[in-house]
Order: sequence, then structure tokens, then C-alpha cells
Amino acid sequence: MTSIPPMDRPNQKGVVAELTSLLTKANAHATFEEACADLTPKLWNQHVPDVPYTIWQLVEHVRIAQWDIVEFCVEPEHESPKWPEGYWPAPDATADEEQWQEALDHIRQDRQRFLHLLHAPGTNLLSPLPHGTGQTLLREAMLIADHTAYHTGEIILIRRLLLSIIEVNGNRAK
Repeated sequence: MTSIPPMDRPNQKGVVAELTSLLTKANAHATFEEACADLTPKLWNQHVPDVPYTIWQLVEHVRIAQWDIVEFCVEPEHESPKWPEGYWPAPDATADEEQWQEALDHIRQDRQRFLHLLHAPGTNLLSPLPHGTGQTLLREAMLIADHTAYHTGEIILIRRLLLSIIEVNGNRAK
């Protein structure tokens, strides 16, 4: 595989700044943290009819997938979980407050690890990772952002559906 020359310093700095914003800021939509804020175990563990997962299961999936991407980038010997079962908790899995906070903490920590990699001196965003099949840090950054944004939207939708169900059921009880 041929070596890709690095971007010039101003362009690299600009692209890294944009990727950092993409991974950490709201920009055109809510952040992952905003989508998960102020939820209770009752909400994050509750199923919505005809939706195959709970908010907790989505959060855990985001955690596992992001961890896998980061580990792939930093550890040449990393072996990814088996798809799909290794990327999702069991269909009936629930979380208590401690598990919820641990998952959110791991997501923040792994994102920070990836950001350190992006900002490291000598990082070449366009050079294929030596142990991969053509993946670059630029691609992996966009993959993390895209995957997290997709599931953030699902979390927001499920959250709204659950609150609507609770409101309707609460009004029926009156």
C-alpha cells in the first residue's frame, strides 16, 4: 500500500477542528448527551410497542460500537465483537443508575481518546491505518459521528414516544 502524504498543516488543523466539532457539538441537532439528559430508569428501560430496543439498549450499542472503532484505530491486534450480537445487549437487558452512568462515562472517555488521536502531532488523517483494509482516521471519525447521530435521533424519538404514552395513560387515569 502506498503512503499518502499528510495534508498541509493549516488544512489538517482546519479539518481536525471540524471533526472535533462534529464529534462534540450540537451543530444542526441535539448532542448525544442532550438526548440522554434527565432520563430515569423507567424511561431508559421501557420498550415502545414495535420498537426492537430501549433507550438503554441504544446507549449500550453506541458505547460498544464507538469503543470498537477507537480500539481498532489504536490497537493493531484488536478483534471486533461478532456482528450483530457482540454490538447489542440482550433484547431484555436493562440498566440501573450505575450501569447507565458507566455507559455514558465510557462513551465520553472513548470519544476523548479518539480526539487525542486526531490532535496528536504527526497524525495523518488520510493515510490508511497499517492494520486495516483502507480505513483512515478521517473515515473513522466520520463513522463515529454518523453512527452516534443516527442513534441519537432514535433516542430522541423513543423518548418522545414514551413521554406521549405516559401522558396519554396519565390522562386516562384521571
